[in-house]
This record gives sequence, structure tokens and C-alpha cells, in this order.
Amino acid sequence: MSADGSLLCLEHAEHGDLIHSALKAIDPRSGATIGEQLDEGMTLLAKCWSPIAGDQRLAFEHERDGEERPGLWDLATGERQDLTVDLEGAVFVHDWWPDASALLLVNRFEGRDRLLRYEVEAGELEPLPTEPGVILKARVRPDGRVWLTHEQGHRQRLLLDDTGAEVIAPDGERAPAGRPYQSWNFVNPHGQQVNGFFITPDDSNGSYPVIMFVHGGPTSLDLDRWQPEVQAYVDAGFAVGLVNYRGSIGYGREWRDTLIGNIGGPELEDVNAGLQDLVDRGIADPSRAVIAGYSWGGYVTLLELGKHPDLWACGMAGVPVGDYEDGYEELSPLLQAYDRALLGGAEPKDVPELMRDRNPINFANDVSAPVLFVIGRNDSRCPYRQAMRYVEKLKARGHPHEVYIFETGHGSLNVDERVRQVGMIRDFFARNVAGVSLA
Repeated sequence: MSADGSLLCLEHAEHGDLIHSALKAIDPRSGATIGEQLDEGMTLLAKCWSPIAGDQRLAFEHERDGEERPGLWDLATGERQDLTVDLEGAVFVHDWWPDASALLLVNRFEGRDRLLRYEVEAGELEPLPTEPGVILKARVRPDGRVWLTHEQGHRQRLLLDDTGAEVIAPDGERAPAGRPYQSWNFVNPHGQQVNGFFITPDDSNGSYPVIMFVHGGPTSLDLDRWQPEVQAYVDAGFAVGLVNYRGSIGYGREWRDTLIGNIGGPELEDVNAGLQDLVDRGIADPSRAVIAGYSWGGYVTLLELGKHPDLWACGMAGVPVGDYEDGYEELSPLLQAYDRALLGGAEPKDVPELMRDRNPINFANDVSAPVLFVIGRNDSRCPYRQAMRYVEKLKARGHPHEVYIFETGHGSLNVDERVRQVGMIRDFFARNVAGVSLA
């Protein structure tokens, strides 16, 4: 809502595309539409209004240049200005300076962030000192100083100011430091560069057992951020590979939209290329490779285990899609609309050839490695019943598998429950990967 409360901007999909949102500014008192912005096949996001009452400029993000970029939309005149920012990677809007003279931006490139100040009148960009890592939120205080929440792969979240000083320390004991994330680039079978991170248990550069830990979404990405679960696996002696496969955000519109009408293929190609690259570097032992992930990462895990059974010693599928076609029927109308957008506008039943090749349950009889399932009984995103149908396929053929069912939905927010789950997963890996000991 604008500073004087006279305008409200909505992100919407009334045009029928749930992946690429449009903008509509309305009068919140009457509901009348004041202005609209639609970039066909591209995403628009409303970020923040000018802090000056009566100033009707909205800072937003667009994709006309292929990457996320800042823009200004003046509802008083209807003028839209796409700001020129000559940088690699995405550029996000976080805030205005109090006098509305400048914007606080964050540039994200290959999973790491840095702060920027953009002078609106002059069109000038000034980098602000930033440690490597991820900026979760950044705001400009009334005195013009910037405060931000910042994480690194080896270090928990801190609240810092723009000098790097910690401004408010959390109560209690700090989490122990973990191993650093190493930025990583490799080439997939199509000659495209794929980015991600890998983490190793020590600096010996030995040939470690490895977990290819696949992020969910698919419109998400792995960042140089604090993930206690990843550090728990590293503590157990595993190297961990985090691949920002085609379909991930943060690498441009074309990269993200690769999966539209083509799910379940590019992800596997990129994850497998990443595994091979870690093997070629001498980091990963190919005989002790594990595939794991949650949600879309669980979907990729089950496809990997069925379509590439020779690659994996075991797998963990957390809140997974096991039966894509039947699972669609159990989703809410909103999630069904997202699935249709992801499938290029079709329902699963309307793309039978794609489903034959990309529905995990069709390859359940080809799985050769032990599988651990972590399933939410009340999951509305990757419903319980479709996941259990996949489990029943393994059970019917007597294939080694384990199932852990928790009572909440698409993951748990209870710390004790999350600790319990990670401990159980580590134990499963240790029992199924040679040379791994939790002692």
C-alpha cells in the first residue's frame, strides 16, 4: 500500500499464467483499477512504494532483459521506467531511502548477494560493502543506515548494519560453525554452464561419499546460506553437491522456464552432470553416491532412482511427488492451476507421452537402491496418498525401503521434529553407504 494509503498494488494471474504474475494498482476504498502492467510470458513483482506521502511511484521487478531488474511505475502519470543496471545476475529491490532519492538493491550472482544503492535522479549505481553470502532482508532506517539479515553457508543468520557490525545478537548459545560452501561451475550435456555449491568434510580433497541434495520448487535455488541439515551430513563424512539445475530461479527467465512443458528431464541431466564433475575432480566416490531431496527434490530423487538406478547407493525422498498424474487430482484448484502452467497449459492426462517418461511411479519397478521416504500425513502440496501409492509399488515387489510418516503437512516447523528427521536420515545413509560411521 502507498505511503498515504490511497493506492494498493496486487500481483495476480488473472491472465491465466500462474508462473508469470502481472500487476494491478487499485484504489483500496472503491476497488477501482488505477493502472495495470502485464509483460506476456514474464514475471512482474511489486516491491515497495515511495515512502513520501503523495508520491505515487512504485518500485517493482521485471524480466524484460532476461534477468530480474528494477523498475519504477509512477501511478500519477502512468509512466513506467525500467532502470538500467549493467550487472551479471539478478537485481532485486529491497527498499527506498527515506527521502525517496535512492533505492536499496541486492545483486544476486551465482548464489551470492551484494548490496547496492541506486540514485534515481542520476541513474548511478554504488556498491555497498558486503560480505559474501546471502541477504535475506535489507532495509533503510530513518537515519539512512542499512540493516540486513545475512547468512553464509558455514555461519548462522546475523543482523548486521552496512559496516558489517552485528547490531542485535540473538540470545543463547550460537550454532557451531560449519564447513564453507565452495562455488562450483560445470557443463551439462548441452554445453550449458551450471552453477551450484559443494561442501566437503575437510580440506584433504579425498574421495568422499557424496549426497546430491536436490532443492525443491522447482522455482527455487541453492544459495550460500546456513542449512543445518547440510552441515549434519557433512559432519557425518559426506561431501554434498547442490545443483541449481535448469528450472531454478536466479539465472534468468530462460533458465527458469526450461521446465515448462518439459518437467523431469533437464533436472536429471544437470544433477547427473554435477555428480560426474565431482567424481572427475576426485571429490566424490561414484560407488557411494546418494540422491536426496524434498518436494520437487523428492520428485527428482524418485525419477533418478528409477531411471538411473546404477548411479545411486541409496536415496531419500522427502514429501515427494511419487505419482504425478494421480497426485494432480488430489491438489487444491490453485495448485492444479500451477501444475497446468508448469505443463504448458495442460493437465497431466492431456500429455500422456510426457507422463509416461516423467512420472516416477512408472519406473518404480526399476529401482535397485534402498529408499527412505519422509512423508507428511496432511501434506496438501505433495499429497500423502499419491506418495504412498509409490511406496506400495516397492512393497509389492519386496524392495528394501523405509517409511517415516509425520503428522503435519509439507514439512515440519517443529525444531525437535526436524532434528529427529535429520538424525533418522543420517542413520539410514550410514546403514546403506559403505564406510560411513556416525560414531
